[in-house]
Amino acid sequence: MKNRTLICSLVAIASGIIGAYISGQTTLMLHSQKCQNQTWAMQQLCNTWVTPGAIWQGSTTGLWMGTILGAFVAGMATSQNRNY
Repeated sequence: MKNRTLICSLVAIASGIIGAYISGQTTLMLHSQKCQNQTWAMQQLCNTWVTPGAIWQGSTTGLWMGTILGAFVAGMATSQNRNY
C-alpha cells in the first residue's frame, strides 16, 4: 500500500511537470501568432508583452491536468483486483 501511494505520487508529479512544460510552450506558440502581422520591432515588443501571461496560463493548466491525469493513470496501473 505504501509503495502504491509513492508510485502514484511520483507519477502524478512527473506528469504534472511534463504537462506544464508542454502546455506552456503550446500556449506560447498560439499567443505569439497574434504578433505575426506586425513589423519586426512591434513583433518583438508584442512577443515580450504576450510571453509571461501565455506561459503562466498554459503552465498552470498543464500542471493541473497533468497531475490529475497522471494520478488517475498511475492509480489504474497499480490497482489490485480483489476477488471476493
